[in-house]
Amino acid sequence: MSDRAAETGTEPAEQAGEEAARLSPKERFERRAVAWKKAERVLWRPSYQQTLRERLAWLGEAAEETYDLDGRVDMYGDGIVEALEERVAGLLGKEAAAFFPTGTMAQQVALRCWAGRTGNPTVALHALNHPEVHEQHAFSQVSGLRPVRLTDEPRMPTAEEVRDFPEPFGALMLELPLRDAGFVLPTWEELTEVVEAARERDAVVHFDGARLWECTPHFGRPLDEIAGLADSVYVSFYKSLDGFGGAAIAGPRTLVDEAKTWRHRYGGMIIQQFPTVLSALIGLERELPRLPEYVAHARVVATALREGLADAGLPWARVHPEVPHTHQFQVWLPYDPDVLGDAALLQTEETGTGLFGQGWAPGGPGLSLTEVTVAGPGLEWTADDVKAAVRAFVKRLPAHS
Repeated sequence: MSDRAAETGTEPAEQAGEEAARLSPKERFERRAVAWKKAERVLWRPSYQQTLRERLAWLGEAAEETYDLDGRVDMYGDGIVEALEERVAGLLGKEAAAFFPTGTMAQQVALRCWAGRTGNPTVALHALNHPEVHEQHAFSQVSGLRPVRLTDEPRMPTAEEVRDFPEPFGALMLELPLRDAGFVLPTWEELTEVVEAARERDAVVHFDGARLWECTPHFGRPLDEIAGLADSVYVSFYKSLDGFGGAAIAGPRTLVDEAKTWRHRYGGMIIQQFPTVLSALIGLERELPRLPEYVAHARVVATALREGLADAGLPWARVHPEVPHTHQFQVWLPYDPDVLGDAALLQTEETGTGLFGQGWAPGGPGLSLTEVTVAGPGLEWTADDVKAAVRAFVKRLPAHS
């Protein structure tokens, strides 16, 4: 029990709830970020919690090993930007690639270009695809595209759903992995069948591959073979590679050349982008080779979490997927989000060990979910470490305090 709890006579979970109730959402987020940054043991350390000085120091230290710093800076997409584009095209087995400041811009441009070629602005996608949930209807409001939903089930669309969709579409967009469904992926056979179904309808296939980098262990195939199923692919440089930001689309050279024209029209022709591009190259050099190790250990962590929650006797708890498809997965628990967030915060502040660093979202009446990421710091955790952290977390829930 903390000193303040002893002074007030309240139990830790009760005290945390009282304190958190007085915090605004922003204050709650900042307090969680401070606690996570100070923690000695966590499963993942997001770079956005670092200071400017720390990020600049990281860039300076790693850049020397990654790129010739005696070359001149980029100007409107040449130099180091072109070097990154060539690297990405090679990794994905495509003719060419174009760097973009954001994934939102990159995917709109790619699909707008495909719409011009197919003559059909309709894009078939999952209801949980990132543009449908997180981009303020950018497809329709900015780019004249018309998204239609193949399914809202928490899984990837099936070949039957693609084949039997009742209206024509020019492009099929597949998010790999589907983040809001739990970072889920289809099997390789399912993916190839879905792509074939789209081809039967004369539709192009575009992969929303923001997190495609970590899909190779699940599919058991290299990046270029996975990307080879699609006509175009979008990848992100910060979601898994720890870069400052940025994205790329890769595909046929004619498409990429047109995309660069639209990049300028959308405001993405920035005079100098070398800090972001350098960080992307560093991510490809340092983080990309480690992702299979993160995925493998995420499965160890997920199993220990599931067993630890069961041993704690919670009436209902889920780790989804039970065997993670990537190094990220969901945890579902039968409490309100604020209750779980308060318990996680208290555990991190009092023990210096952070188990759940992300916020909790409502998943239904009396249910909440959070996302768990396992990266470099998480490799130090054994299954017993995870179970011990679960016990410490559950003790701070109201029913167990």
